Order: sequence, then C-alpha cells, then structure tokens
Amino acid sequence: MKAVLDACVLYPPILRDILLGVAEAGLYTPLWSDRILEEWARASIKTGAEAQTRIEIALLRDRFPNAGLRAAPEIERRLVLPDPDDVHVLAVAIAAQADCIITFNAADFPRGLLAEEGMDRRDPDGLLWEIWSHHPQAVAGVLTRVHARAEAMAGTEVSAKAMLKRAKLNRLAKAALA
Repeated sequence: MKAVLDACVLYPPILRDILLGVAEAGLYTPLWSDRILEEWARASIKTGAEAQTRIEIALLRDRFPNAGLRAAPEIERRLVLPDPDDVHVLAVAIAAQADCIITFNAADFPRGLLAEEGMDRRDPDGLLWEIWSHHPQAVAGVLTRVHARAEAMAGTEVSAKAMLKRAKLNRLAKAALA
C-alpha cells in the first residue's frame, strides 16, 4: 500500500516515529512532497523546533529516498477541496497512484471527493490498527522501539498506553497493549 503522509501526521514525533517505523518494517510505502515537508517545518516554528525539524527532514529523505514526490501542478489545477491549501496533497497522491492519504483533517479531505479520484482518506489510528491486526509482531516491535526512545528522551518511565493515547492512537493502544 502506498500512502501520502499529510504534514499533520508528520508533526507529532511519536506518531511520526510509529508511522515511519511501520513503513521501515515494509508494511506500507510512505510518500510526501517537498511542500508537505515544508508545512511540517513551518508548523514547528511555533514550538521553536524548526532547526531540529529541518535536520529530521534531511534524515527522513536519506531513510526514504524514494518517498519524495514532485508537485503535480497539472493535476492541482483541476482539483477542488474545502481548503485550497490542501489540494497539493491530493494532487501528489493522484500523481503517485497512492492508495490513500493519512491525515487527521477529515473535513479538508471529504471521502466522496477523494473517491472520485480513486483515493481514500485514512486516519493514523485506523490505519495502524488495521496494519497491527495483520502484522501484530512487526507493529509490536516498532512500538517497543518508539516507547524505549520516548523513555530515553524523557529520562524517566513513560506509560506506553499514555504515549499512544497522546499520539491519538487510542484503538492501537487498546489492541496492542491489551
């Protein structure tokens, strides 16, 4: 499965680490454009983390050299979404023949409009829960690594369930940590 990651799912570190860890495990192919990565970098300005984000973007490009896609202005021109600033995400997904867009922004990516383009919108929790239901050991390995990293960064114990819930992964937390 090929999936375009919207900037809103790249911004939160735990969610990003889980999504990319699952991709590294070969359970789906992540895709993005320079504009999506730039949106993530601009969002990090608010927290004073822009420099760190730009480093992470460079590392991301090295880890996933085939994930970066070019803009598709010829496709963009014919598309209409509730938020014109999101048209580029759908255009990239169409150009890449992706299966879905992973986003929290349901209102900005109406299922009916996406279906007309042969595209689906997936929330990260539903997608990761589905992947976990088919590959529980692989996803559990990713969750273990991300949890260990979160504890190392915090310098203290971190509840795995609370970590997943903060990342808005309630279904995955309930299933994987039951």
